Amino acid sequence: MAKKAAKKEGPTFEARLARVEEIVERLESGEAGLDESLRLYAEGAELVKACRATLAEAEKRIAKLSESAGGPGPNGAGAPGEEPFEPEDEEEK
Repeated sequence: MAKKAAKKEGPTFEARLARVEEIVERLESGEAGLDESLRLYAEGAELVKACRATLAEAEKRIAKLSESAGGPGPNGAGAPGEEPFEPEDEEEK
């Protein structure tokens, strides 16, 4: 039964994200043919979907932890606020 649990978990979020980055680099290089590009795109889309699901689950866990701790979250109500994420521009660094 331990094998089923390990198989269900699969790669970590970080491993999936690293693979997406590899795929993007390969596609942006222009060296992949059409068939390979389509295969890579499909693989990347599935990885992004899995990453989003992992992030959504983490968000739920954080909200639950914040509520159970009774402390105020960013919105002052004990749960995390929903504020848009704006990444820093690499060029501004």
